[in-house]
Amino acid sequence: MSHEWVDVTIPMGTGMTIWPGDPLFNFDPVARIASGSTCNLTLMTLSTHTGTHCDAPWHFDDGGKKLDELDPSVFFGRALLIDLRNVETIRAADLPAAPLPPRVLFRTRNSDVPANAPFDTRFVAVEADAAARLVADGVRMVGVDGLSVAPYKRSDETHRILLGAGVFVVEGLRLERFEAGECECVVLPMRLTGADGAPCRAFMRGMD
Repeated sequence: MSHEWVDVTIPMGTGMTIWPGDPLFNFDPVARIASGSTCNLTLMTLSTHTGTHCDAPWHFDDGGKKLDELDPSVFFGRALLIDLRNVETIRAADLPAAPLPPRVLFRTRNSDVPANAPFDTRFVAVEADAAARLVADGVRMVGVDGLSVAPYKRSDETHRILLGAGVFVVEGLRLERFEAGECECVVLPMRLTGADGAPCRAFMRGMD
């Protein structure tokens, strides 16, 4: 596992993979020096759940906290990376028997799929029983390498279990350079007021 800080963020760009039905990511020129303007200026349009992003509890719980109401201490610290590259879906039985720490990251085969590949509904996600175990153990942050923590077309239950318990969910991490074990992570959402989520810049490094 790398002991240098590694950027585990999906690069944003035109044509990047998005969740079906979400707004496309657009990066449109407003002003260009080459066209006679005094500066370069670009208009960017995107969903709050584009690329590597986070879910605030309000995303699935109308009484839950919005992004600016979260305790920012959850954004950085030690995490346990669990390697589940050989499973098709993450169930409670796949989790370690020992109590889980406050931050848990899942490395699956999702990380081996190119960040701009066509959307694949068969991505590996967290089932409801695994989400319940995470909550029972007091996990505060869950990070996954798919664009959703929950299975396609079955997103409500897993999201409601995690977000209803106030868990900070990070989706779309790129974990292909990391093996199972303890690591340090930093996940910094855009500082948006009243938001259900936001794109994030995320970094990780292994620990001795």
